[in-house]
Amino acid sequence: MDLRKVNVFLAFVAIILSSCAPSSAQLQVGFYNSSCPLAESIVKEEVLKALYDDPGLAAGLGADGSVLIDSTSNNTAEKDAPPNNPSLRGFEIIDAAKARLETKCKGIVSCADILAFAARDSVLYSMGLPYDVPSGRRDGRVSLASEAMSNLPPPFFNLTQLTQVFNDKGLSQEEMITLSGAHTIGRSHCSSFSNRLYNFNSTVSQDPSLDPTYAEQLKKQCPNGSTNASIVVPMDPGTPTKFDSNYYKLILANRGLFTSDQTLMSTPETKKQVQVNAYVPLYFQLKFRDAFVKMGKIGVLTGNQGEIRIKCRVINS
Repeated sequence: MDLRKVNVFLAFVAIILSSCAPSSAQLQVGFYNSSCPLAESIVKEEVLKALYDDPGLAAGLGADGSVLIDSTSNNTAEKDAPPNNPSLRGFEIIDAAKARLETKCKGIVSCADILAFAARDSVLYSMGLPYDVPSGRRDGRVSLASEAMSNLPPPFFNLTQLTQVFNDKGLSQEEMITLSGAHTIGRSHCSSFSNRLYNFNSTVSQDPSLDPTYAEQLKKQCPNGSTNASIVVPMDPGTPTKFDSNYYKLILANRGLFTSDQTLMSTPETKKQVQVNAYVPLYFQLKFRDAFVKMGKIGVLTGNQGEIRIKCRVINS
């Protein structure tokens, strides 16, 4: 789905891909209208307060609830898996919202729903469309680093691999391309794309599908062999904090940052979808809203499943 997931599909797209198999569980808009009427307002206040100070947080707000759980001496949790660490940040936003909610309506609002609300609010802040979030999720009691390793598609995946990962979760190729548009905001560490600059394959060192001028800019930002984890690069240099369709225009110009971005041009059909998303922004935003809501229903716990965690970082004792 992240929080500040600056790696692939973290931003919003990794939200549920690390969850279980597709679920038909029923969620509903306004689930807390009676039990905790201020739930969504409280989450929105905490998100907007944080984004006012740091708009870049919008790129990472939204992940499967299990990513909030801290590691213990007996278990390495999802947040500490290589795809997430050190990319994940911003957990304090969810902590603050949860603390307020526990004083207003103790034991009612799940951490999983708080994240879903926060993701929606961050999209709106970044000039995306408003939308309703079906809620009623319960919190899981397990967080395993191995699940992040096996479910989150890496930045070097090609079109076939990406399509399969999303298909396994009940999402179509078109929905995958639409959800990839989350990369219109956020940043990445150099390690996620440096292979395209210096060590592409045995024949060429630089990815030929990458615009040469853009490649030179990236090389200045990410020197060969650098291990400085503090260096980050915007995925959309033009409008890095605005939720728009510029991501797709960059791909058309061979300036997709990741292999998994540029690979969306691999077939005539996928290229056409990139073009439509690039030049009909309202259509893209509407599709993104629908796909995002659909993704948020995958693999969720409801009813008597799981628990409502008192603190999002630890399971209830």
